[in-house]
Amino acid sequence: MTHPDHDRALECALAAARRGFPVIPLSRTKLPAVRSPHRGETGRGMCRGQCGRLGHGVHDAATEPARIAELFAAAPWAAGYGIACGRSPHYLIGLDLDRKDGVDGVTDLVDLAARWGFAVPWTRTVITPSGGRHLWLRGPAEAVVPNSVRRLGNGIDVRGSGGYLVGPGSVTTAGLYRWDPPTASMPPAAVPKRLLRLLLTTPQRRAVRAAAGPAGRSTAGPLIRFVLGSSVGERNERLFWAACRAFENGHGDRVAEEMVGAAVSTGLSEREAQSTVGSARRHVLGGSGGRRSAGAL
Repeated sequence: MTHPDHDRALECALAAARRGFPVIPLSRTKLPAVRSPHRGETGRGMCRGQCGRLGHGVHDAATEPARIAELFAAAPWAAGYGIACGRSPHYLIGLDLDRKDGVDGVTDLVDLAARWGFAVPWTRTVITPSGGRHLWLRGPAEAVVPNSVRRLGNGIDVRGSGGYLVGPGSVTTAGLYRWDPPTASMPPAAVPKRLLRLLLTTPQRRAVRAAAGPAGRSTAGPLIRFVLGSSVGERNERLFWAACRAFENGHGDRVAEEMVGAAVSTGLSEREAQSTVGSARRHVLGGSGGRRSAGAL
């Protein structure tokens, strides 16, 4: 017998899927509920579902009812669901506007719109337990919008390709996510063109450029791109691996800031990314600064 929160999450997830939104089950911590089948394996995080098993985070997201039922059956503890962003047919872009601890993402977005000359669209909106807002916007199929944290404003996080939004009807440790009633039946509004340009001007591109040496000679570019390719569930692991390789090759300190920026653009907090890079430095160089191999991770 499943918990009522699980049953409600499944029902809401199926309703979202009928509207074309790919979904995955979430735990109360807002993380993907189906556990990875690659726990303890070398190279964990590299598989995105090619193995045919469940447990690959947002890569499992589906709209087929039988597949969704299978995902929820594999995670009877799930109490919520995630809406995958950047996927057909809506190519969803999520603006997570935080409202807590003195931060007001709604005001930040209004200020951003005034500064850059676009109107905040009236669109499908979810109210978070803290009183924040998730704005759902429709992106163009050709645009790959990256995830970012506080880049557009102190209270604005962006969920794009490889990211997901907590769906309304989900119960988390913080509380219930629910529709802003007047918008519940609205389709996502198109992302304003000027806002889209801001979303696509990200630390990713600057990080890749900064990782190229004089006259375009590549140094840490491939490692930065490896970090940028991270999705939920593998971001810390990828960042740690790439940072270890950079320190082994002697340019870790020089590209640390770019690596942190790349990791933040995938959804990690700056503090967490800095901590992971610092751990990689200690792992490779040790407390005395002497080099040692990190080996295969």
